[in-house]
Amino acid sequence: MPALLVMDELVAGALPMKLYAASGEWSMRLMTLALLPGPLAEFFGRTPLLRLWLKIRRNLGVTAFLYAALHLLIYVLDMGQLHAIFDELTLPAIWTGWLALFALLIPAAISFDAAMRALQWRWQLLQYLVYPACLLALIHCLLLGWNAASTLVYIIPISAAWALRALARSGIHLRRVRS
Repeated sequence: MPALLVMDELVAGALPMKLYAASGEWSMRLMTLALLPGPLAEFFGRTPLLRLWLKIRRNLGVTAFLYAALHLLIYVLDMGQLHAIFDELTLPAIWTGWLALFALLIPAAISFDAAMRALQWRWQLLQYLVYPACLLALIHCLLLGWNAASTLVYIIPISAAWALRALARSGIHLRRVRS
């Protein structure tokens, strides 16, 4: 499991930048995987693969949050002092990461069946916070100096899936074309 490898390297004294990258990258990968099946199922229909993917989507999202929390832990340990963390809050590259984490916190905190039943229609509305969280996380990465081309690995599939969702909602579905 990648988180265990990151934690092992943290305990072994690996360079923080390497650990930042690994934990942040895994969070983005998992968030992307959590965002894709809904729009794809709207366009392609609920194929067996998409049904399975939809079943694990919540787990992927919660795991993305846990990697983001690990990313924060590495940051806090690296900074060492609370005042140093507060001093960096004015930097766009930092506060976008904090906002992304807080936006992910709410969906992660209510990602269980009892919350879904209790919140009813509001549950799904709160789950939509993952979308601005993803955007903020991508901005965070770009501001921290990620190569713009490497963010395309996340932007392209999410954008394509949202475009397919828009087509499906306008009445164009691949499942209807095949019929």
